[in-house]
This record gives sequence, C-alpha cells and structure tokens, in this order.
Amino acid sequence: MKFKNSYSTIKKSILLIAVITLTVSCDGYLDEQPSTLIDSGYIYNTEEGLKSGVVSLYKFDRDRYDNGTQDYMGAVLMQSRSDLAFSRTGYTGLMGRYQRGISPIDLGSNFTSRLFWKHFYNITNKATDIINAAEVVEDVDQATKNQIIAEAKFFRAHSYFYLYRMYKNIFVTTKSVTVENAFDVVETNSTKEEIFDLINSDLQFAIDNLQWNVKFGRISKGTAKHVKAKVAMWEGDWAEAKKQALDVIEDPMSPHSLVATTADVFKGDRNNSEQLYVIQSQDDVLGGGEVTMMNANFVTQYFQIPGIVEEIEQGGRGFSRVLPNNYLLDLLAEDPNDTRDDNTYFRLNYFYNDVNTLPSGKNVGDVIDIYKPISPANPNGVQYQRYYQRLHPSCIKFNQEDDDPKSYRNRSNILVYRLAETYLIAAEAIMRSTGDPLPYINAIRTRANAAPVTAVNEQVILDERARELSFEGQRWFTLKRMGQDVINRQITSFAGDGDFFPANRGAKDPRTNWQDHFINWPIFQEDLDLLGPNYPQNTGY
Repeated sequence: MKFKNSYSTIKKSILLIAVITLTVSCDGYLDEQPSTLIDSGYIYNTEEGLKSGVVSLYKFDRDRYDNGTQDYMGAVLMQSRSDLAFSRTGYTGLMGRYQRGISPIDLGSNFTSRLFWKHFYNITNKATDIINAAEVVEDVDQATKNQIIAEAKFFRAHSYFYLYRMYKNIFVTTKSVTVENAFDVVETNSTKEEIFDLINSDLQFAIDNLQWNVKFGRISKGTAKHVKAKVAMWEGDWAEAKKQALDVIEDPMSPHSLVATTADVFKGDRNNSEQLYVIQSQDDVLGGGEVTMMNANFVTQYFQIPGIVEEIEQGGRGFSRVLPNNYLLDLLAEDPNDTRDDNTYFRLNYFYNDVNTLPSGKNVGDVIDIYKPISPANPNGVQYQRYYQRLHPSCIKFNQEDDDPKSYRNRSNILVYRLAETYLIAAEAIMRSTGDPLPYINAIRTRANAAPVTAVNEQVILDERARELSFEGQRWFTLKRMGQDVINRQITSFAGDGDFFPANRGAKDPRTNWQDHFINWPIFQEDLDLLGPNYPQNTGY
C-alpha cells in the first residue's frame, strides 16, 4: 500500500508538471509570429504571448490526428465504433469489434486514455490558463482580450463536450493549476448541470466575441454556433438547437452555404463555403503539421491486384482497416441517382490503370471484378476475404489531390465540421419542436441528386446522417445521444458485416459483443488512481 501511494504521488507530480507547463507552437499557418523568447512570463503577460498561446491550442487539437499510435488510431477510432463500419483488422479492428477498450485495465483503454482523456484535458488546462491570464493582463485592449478569450473558451468547451460524450463521468473546472493547489485531489465527477453550464457559458462568450469571417483554419462565430447547436441537442433543448443552426444557415452575415455538388465538398484543401472547421496540415506553411494515416485506414489494398497501381483518384495507398459495411452501402444505393457513392464520398469500383501488368484479356479502364463478396449468387464466398481486403468499397473523403499516392502517410487537411451537418441538426431540431424540417433535409438530398423525402422521423434523420456524414467521426455520438434503445438497436443489428464476413462471427462480431454499458467508455484505471478515492468509474466496468 505504501508503494502504491508513493507511485500515485509520483504519477500525480508528473501529470501536474505537464499541466503547468504550457508548450507553445510556432504554427505560422495561423499567421501568428511568436517571440524569440518563449517562457511563461511572455505567454501570460503580453498580448503577443497570449496570441501565441491561442495558436498553440490549434496545434494541440491537431495532435490527436498526428499521433501515430496504432496506425493513427486517434484519427479513426470513433469511425470504427459505429453501426456503419466493418472493422477488418489491426488494433483499430479490435477496438471497433468491442474486443478491446472495454475494461479499465486493457491496452485499448490505455490507448484511448492517451488519445482522448489526457489529450482533451491537456487542451482544457491550457485553455483555462490562457483565459485566466488574459482576463487580468494589463496593456491589452478589451477587444483583443475578448478575441483571445473567445477562442480559448471555444477550445475548452469543445474539449469538455468531447470528454462528456465519451466518458460521461468527467470533471470540469475554471481554475488554473498553481503551486498552491497542484496536489488538491478531485473528489468526484461534476454533475451534468455543472458540465453543461460551463460548456454553454464558454460557447456563448465565443459566439458573442468571434467574427463570422475569419482566416481559413480559425474558429469563427459559425463554428461556435454549430457546436452550441450540437450541445443543445444533447440537452434536449430543441428550440436552442434550431436557433443556433438556423443562424449559421440563414443569418445575412453568415458566409456559409452548401457547395454545389458532393464532388466539391472534399475537393482541394477544403477551404470552401461549407467548411466550419478544418484541421490544417499543409506542406508549404510554417508549422504545417505531421503526416497521418487517416485516409489509409479507410482505403482498400486495390493496388496489390496485377494491372493497377496506386493513384489518388482511386483512393491513394490504403490498408483497409475500417470499411463501409453493407448496411451503409445499402443506404447509399437506395436512390440510384444519389452521387455520394459516385466516387465523391465513397469509391465502389476500381479500374485497371497499369498497361505493364495488365492480365491477359484486360484493358486499361476496365472494371476490376476478380474477387466476389458473399451474395445469393456467390453463397460460398471463397474469395470474400480478398474482396474485403482489396476490392471492397472505400471511404475517400480524406484523400487530397496533392497526396503522395504511393505512401500510407500523407499530410492533408481534415474537415471536422461542415454546414451539411448544420442542416441536418436544423431538420431534427425542427422535427422535435416546431416548423417544417423538409427544406433542410431535402437541401442535402437535392445537392446529392437524390429524390426529396416527404416526411421526417427519427429513422429518416439517422439514415440521412449516415449517407452524408459517415466516417466523419460523429456517428457513434449521434447514436448515444438518441438513447440506449437506439444505440442498442443500431449496433446489434448493423455493426460489422455479420454473415457477409464469416471470419468475424462469434468473438469478433460487434453485434454480439455489444453490451449496454459500452455506451460510456471506461476510465483507464491509472487515470482513476490519480483522482480522489471516491471518484466513480462508469457503470458496468
């Protein structure tokens, strides 16, 4: 027991030293130029220092995508745990199938602790330090202070919101860590009311003090309103969700509009009228980020087939970790005119493109069909595993025209929030309160060349969110928000690919592995040990 207490004290000391030390990034991609002298006095007591501190928050937010743990799991884990994905292999596959990340002591929970729990608490602590310093700094005009505080409060609110949606039993604070309170123990989790009061207060300050039009990559009034609408959905405050969403869509000052076609959404560097927040990671700017394998996780190994080599148009170089499942593909195929499965969001077919290795009788441009999935016409499915590995449809939302097609690792911008989701938030909020939701959901369908719907209910919303937003990291949270019955039904009915991939039956089947308490992630035991003795683990673990 004495050793355990000493070990806990050492761990607390390391954690708190990390919290107290603010690392500042030279991320010129946001046009801030830090001083040559970077220390805590400069950061917290000067206008330029505080601005540099804000820039560092963008860098820390990007760190989860840049982190190479288990093939860049931090960027793709939430996509693997949904009713829309088949998690084929790798550690991400273990997590997506609910074989790991399901107890407070397993390696998967250790990974999620680093990639999510510690990551977002790191951001909240640094944001809090900036907020508290900016509020009392001298010789800085109030408008500049408000801008600094608004961006920092957005990141604090956004990080606490993410933590709450994953873990539920979280704690929130507006106090900076100091020498005097560094070893104070957090006795218990914050109440839901305390959590949402702080999140809403921070987001309202951001809304009040941010501008609609900002430099690409920075948080804007529209970003804050979009997230506040999402928060209101979690509270069941449909009037507030409707108001915030409609402001982003319809306010005369809002610069946001849907791009013309689905082909335009993820085109280029994502700097378009639909984007609300883009993680920037470019080669030609200072502090342009690290490479990721986000795209590679979602794209098959089609290039291993003779007669085809990697090319960006067909997805780049992938290793088929997380794939759209048959449930999602069926939703996309319901309307034959829907363009979202027409090589814009997903690639369904691959084509021979290498004349030097073409099989006999094949031509460049021919569709590759050498592997067959299990189907009524192919009930034995001898080649189904090769089909999933090399020829299965892929999500291509995260490749970029200037990526290296022969590399698994690329430095590409990542679209985090966009206006299409705002439209679907508006449709759901109106459906659950007052007004006509049809114009908002049908704006999304019309853009995709799909026939308009004539009625809206919860399942229609779920289905349209699947078609439009799948693989963007929102689906699992949507299922959880809609309640235990909804997430139970969707996961146990549709997760993975069931009988279409027999190798994943039994212990590898997410439909059978799912348990009610997985609706909240386990708090990693080492994190729990750093908290007070009465701090609660989530129910079921």
